[in-house]
Amino acid sequence: MPGPVPSTSRLTDLRGLTAAGWRRIRTDAFGAVPAGARLERILRSPNFVEGAFRNPVPTRRLVYERSPLEITRAQLASDKARRVPGRPIPVHRLHPAELATAPASGLRLTWLGHATVLVELDGRRVLFDPVWGVRCSPFPGIGPKRLHPMPIRLADLGPVDVVVISHDHYDHLDMTTIRALIGSGARFAAPLGVGAHLEHWGVPAERITELDWWESAELAGLTLTATPARHYCSRGPRTDPQMLWASWAVAGPEHRVFHSGDTGYFPGFERIGELLGPFDATMTQVGAYSKFWPEVHMTPEEGVRAHLGVRGGLLLPIHWGTFNLAPHPWEEPAERTVAAAAALGATVAVPLPGAPFEPADPPALRSWWRTVAALPERTDEQLADQQLADHAADLTPTPTTEPARTHEDEVPA
Repeated sequence: MPGPVPSTSRLTDLRGLTAAGWRRIRTDAFGAVPAGARLERILRSPNFVEGAFRNPVPTRRLVYERSPLEITRAQLASDKARRVPGRPIPVHRLHPAELATAPASGLRLTWLGHATVLVELDGRRVLFDPVWGVRCSPFPGIGPKRLHPMPIRLADLGPVDVVVISHDHYDHLDMTTIRALIGSGARFAAPLGVGAHLEHWGVPAERITELDWWESAELAGLTLTATPARHYCSRGPRTDPQMLWASWAVAGPEHRVFHSGDTGYFPGFERIGELLGPFDATMTQVGAYSKFWPEVHMTPEEGVRAHLGVRGGLLLPIHWGTFNLAPHPWEEPAERTVAAAAALGATVAVPLPGAPFEPADPPALRSWWRTVAALPERTDEQLADQQLADHAADLTPTPTTEPARTHEDEVPA
């Protein structure tokens, strides 16, 4: 979720702004809109229909029965103490020396928190959705604040060959981080339209590669393919019709990885696996879900199914633990992912933020999140058994067919 405004009342105020008023409050962090050749390319995209990018299946940004106030009431009624850890989150303090030696297998993953992952693949270094900012918001001091520090300073991370952006929400695309990465000399890969933000912030146009779904590009000796996802873009109070979102497949001479970005579950994962898999590892979104936005974020069980759908080897759960973006308990994504993986026969690794590992030799599964979670008055074993029982129905996929393409209630509205 983008989280650009602090409250429902503030959101209402922003939506009611005139165009002139909106321009006055915009900061550089809001980015830019596509123009010129970039806009012409967007207009030619087969995924741009009737003035907006469309999802692979009809998708609603929010789902409620009566009014959006239901969402606000549910957020206020949720157990806020359960939405954050009860104690400091353990972080592996990553030292540059740990990354100085190439991975023995040729593939190493380092989850740095939320959706930010450093992938060392066949001698190249790819940084997905880098966010070093303290808050995911365009305004200082407002918006979701990170729950743990970054495991390493960006200046100490070392060389980066390619920076990959899945979409333009603030918890995936951070202006300050992007500006700091310009000096790295890295190439930037983004979905169509998102390059307008990067260029506005100073990334040289010749270092930006924008791709439509199923388009591929060769960058730094790797093949990057933008693949479909079920989500939306926005850095303001409204969805942005001219910015595309994507998941990503990255292939080297010997290894392949998949990053889901943000997405709801849809039948297209199997198609990605057929055309671009199998993958040695997937980095798959399992957190920040809610019954009020079930079509744009996956539950942990859906995340495991998506991982298996793309023919993933090892699953690294992402998009959980770092920011308080949804009403579910803080540790629940990890608990449910581990349970679903066990039930469906998937291999999963849940490392501490900052702990590098090689999928060929994954770390032992330790439930470290239980030691800091604000757990209810139950034993860990009782909690795990109850969560598995509560979500057992989600482990069996229901028959799904692709509905006819329609734009009613679809994102963007």
